[in-house]
Amino acid sequence: MSVAGYLEKLLNGAEIEWMALENVVELKRGRRLVKSQLESEGKFAVYQNSMTPLGYYHQSNTNPDTTFIICAGAAGEIGYSSSPFWAADDVYYVASVDLLNNKFLYHYLLSQKNKILSQVRRASIPRLSKTALDKLYVPVPCPNNSEKSFAIQSEIVRILDAFTALTAELTAELNARQKQYNYYRDLLLTFDGQSGSRAVGQVEVKWKMLREIGEFIRGKRFTKADYADNGVSVIHYGDIYTKYGISTTQALNRVRADMASSLRYAQPGDIIITDVGETVEDVGKAVAWLGNNKVAIHDHCYAFRHTMNPKFVSYYMQTTSFIAEKAKYIARTKVKTLLVNNYSKIAIPVPPVEEQDRIVTILDKFDALTNSITVGLPREIELRQKQYEYYRDMLLSFPQPEQDVTTGA
Repeated sequence: MSVAGYLEKLLNGAEIEWMALENVVELKRGRRLVKSQLESEGKFAVYQNSMTPLGYYHQSNTNPDTTFIICAGAAGEIGYSSSPFWAADDVYYVASVDLLNNKFLYHYLLSQKNKILSQVRRASIPRLSKTALDKLYVPVPCPNNSEKSFAIQSEIVRILDAFTALTAELTAELNARQKQYNYYRDLLLTFDGQSGSRAVGQVEVKWKMLREIGEFIRGKRFTKADYADNGVSVIHYGDIYTKYGISTTQALNRVRADMASSLRYAQPGDIIITDVGETVEDVGKAVAWLGNNKVAIHDHCYAFRHTMNPKFVSYYMQTTSFIAEKAKYIARTKVKTLLVNNYSKIAIPVPPVEEQDRIVTILDKFDALTNSITVGLPREIELRQKQYEYYRDMLLSFPQPEQDVTTGA
């Protein structure tokens, strides 16, 4: 049976009433906590301006099984917690709900996420008003028969939860693999001593500062307005955070060919490093350029030119120990900035090329399983998420009047 046919059978002619959210739920704004009140570990998660807990607190101000929406920062993000938590002042949460299963409401709001995001005011800090949420219309099956209504909602929730449970299992597996990968990466790239040289078995490992190994070449500015279908291959610093891994052979973008002489380039084998970011991990994020030709880099990037195995260097720059070292040379202003002159003094291990190649071969296998977007767990998670979204949108596609009540227009 098709999804549409199943929904029709499930409803069995039941009436669908579309109601403004303010008439169905009590939506409250959370209460502020100052940083000094937060705990690194605690009983209740604190949600502030993102879906990542800001910290923990010894009290909660919500009930179990609560839907909530971020209203500042990551405004428009929608969450659900089976456990009580503390909602801070950048969170709206469902304090009480009438006529709707809370989890049903959560799934429905997810299906309307694009419409909710369209109501976010884009300022220095994105914000979502309670008024915009109150006027959002939601479907209520069989409103005059609560038993039948909740039976319909619960069945839809059961089906959708089965998809999200599978995705959660795969995500947990991916996180476990990532931890395993990080452990073995750090283990393989840990060498005693920070200066001179030492032998590991029959392998001599020297420690040298980055500036002793190579040189840093800063890129030249270009903007997204310069992008073109054909022209000079470029790597923008913003893409290094999210779109590139340890290495790449292809640039994702191009700029106009007439800009070629005004740009600066990374050569094959160079490490491309960002010099700004929102987090310590982002600043100094590294990707090895393994393309056959040079590639232009943004002025918030440096090309580190050296003679080592480029992937060995890139892998080492992801290690816990290296991140701790580079943190010392980051200016912690509103936008964190890398102080490259001091950064270049960081010492890294320099084993023989054969040992570098051996370590890279091992780590490549872990990296392929953990981080590849075309094979392994990430690809499977992506497919399951698309499957969930397809069934969610079909199961929640209730008949609507001619007027688009989902936007209140």
